[in-house]
Amino acid sequence: MSVAGVDRALAALACLAGLLGVALSAAAAHIPGADLLKTAAQFLLFHAPAILALMGFGTAGLARTGLARTASGLLVLGLILFCGDLSVRTWLQRPLFPMAAPTGGVVLMGGWLVGILCALVPARRTV
Repeated sequence: MSVAGVDRALAALACLAGLLGVALSAAAAHIPGADLLKTAAQFLLFHAPAILALMGFGTAGLARTGLARTASGLLVLGLILFCGDLSVRTWLQRPLFPMAAPTGGVVLMGGWLVGILCALVPARRTV
């Protein structure tokens, strides 16, 4: 079984999310009033294993690869927007751009919706 480059990239981004989640958790513990940073860390840590699971299901043939990639990609994009905005607000005292966090939240919800499809739509059988 070979793993496509996009699958490796999404898995690497999931691991990066986990790494950043740990780093932001540590930073939030040392910065008074860093509630936004704590929230960003939690989101990163909650979503990293979900992305890895989706990619694993797709690669193992337990779910449609395209749906798994789409769900994972939406989760990664949503994390970048949502957690990026909360982090920039903490450190630079300004938003990433207007409506970045709400947009990221909607994209994250879209990723979870596609994840539902990933779980419900049977994988294609190869003969």
